[in-house]
Amino acid sequence: MKAFLTRSAAWAGVLCLFALAAWFTAGAAALFAVLAVGLAAWLVFHLYHVALLIQWMRHPRPERIPEGLGSWQQIFSALYRQARQQSMNQKKLSNVLERFINAGEAMPDGVVVLDEHDRIEWLNPMAVEHFALDRKGDVGNQIANLVRQPGFHRYLTEQNYSQPLILRQSQPTERVLSVQLVPFDSTRKLILSRDITQLERVQTVHRDFVANVSHELRTPLTVIGGFVETLVDMESPSPEVLRQFLPLMMEQARRMQSLVEDLLTLSRLENGGGTQTDRVDMDELLRVLLVEAQGLSQGRHEVVLEQQSDRWLWGSVNELHSAFGNLVSNAIRYTPAGGAVTLRWQFDGNRAVFSVTDSGIGIAREHLPRLTERFYRVDRGRSRNSGGTGLGLAIVKHVLARHHARLEVSSELEKGSTFSVSFPRERVAEPDAVTP
Repeated sequence: MKAFLTRSAAWAGVLCLFALAAWFTAGAAALFAVLAVGLAAWLVFHLYHVALLIQWMRHPRPERIPEGLGSWQQIFSALYRQARQQSMNQKKLSNVLERFINAGEAMPDGVVVLDEHDRIEWLNPMAVEHFALDRKGDVGNQIANLVRQPGFHRYLTEQNYSQPLILRQSQPTERVLSVQLVPFDSTRKLILSRDITQLERVQTVHRDFVANVSHELRTPLTVIGGFVETLVDMESPSPEVLRQFLPLMMEQARRMQSLVEDLLTLSRLENGGGTQTDRVDMDELLRVLLVEAQGLSQGRHEVVLEQQSDRWLWGSVNELHSAFGNLVSNAIRYTPAGGAVTLRWQFDGNRAVFSVTDSGIGIAREHLPRLTERFYRVDRGRSRNSGGTGLGLAIVKHVLARHHARLEVSSELEKGSTFSVSFPRERVAEPDAVTP
């Protein structure tokens, strides 16, 4: 500003000097002529630069600032610096905003921005999935008109946002959401949604697991406790009473021992590290399984081994023995006397398959998907009478997962079942192979 005034004063001084010189040489007419021409030139000069400034202001881009003369050069230079700085600031703000938007887009949780009237201003893809919204069409609409659940409406109106809302959905899929509103300025709010369906399932499984373990242990403990209490009340139990009570107490104790051992095995499998890569001698393992099946059957069934391959496996012999043994013992327990149980080992060039086929009671189709759940029983009374703990197929599932194998079950009521374990080609070993 000071430079502009200085230059203007200098220009006025020069004009006055020329006017005075013209007055002394040519009279008063020359004085007014020089002043008129000088003022007109000064006015045209400034109007021209003002026109350039107005034209630039219509499209104010730093690279298009005009060139000026005199004081206007300084003015345009200052404008250029200011416009360039503003452009850089805008670019930085745009980059920051873009990063925040990209972060919101990539969040695994749903995010919805609401205005003071609970209308949607912005939402990310996960919120679209959680609330079945239209990302373009629903912007500007009230969230209460789009999420039609009474619990959500109460949560909005009560304005008690200290605790999240648990929202259960059945359409289009079953889902459990944790929804929380977070005010972030005087007028706007955030809706944060998180899918906790899997967490809810895990918690349900844990609750059921504790309840089932307690239920399974209660019966043998009650039986043993009742017998002990009876013996304590008797002054001198007779040998006949002891012979009656002790075998029953031993049976219940063994039942608890089997349950605890299965629980420990299942815990070790769930929390253990990688599977051993030993070479498992399938010839020996199949012979052991056959002997165990015959011992468990005690001649009540026809037990047959069909070994159609000499291939071995890479894995843990103890874990595979436990998994195969559970399948074999289930077949024996659930096959009535006089039935047949067939153990089969095959290799077709792509996969190796161990299968157990029985002619037992069979399993209804609706029970097949849940067979490997812990403590899941098709017939609870029959399972307990057969001596099962309800954990055998859960152990099988974890062992097979550690060996990258797959369990397939086919069954028909009153006609028997076939449990097949398929191992991929990379798990198959030659009998004389070297450990990788």
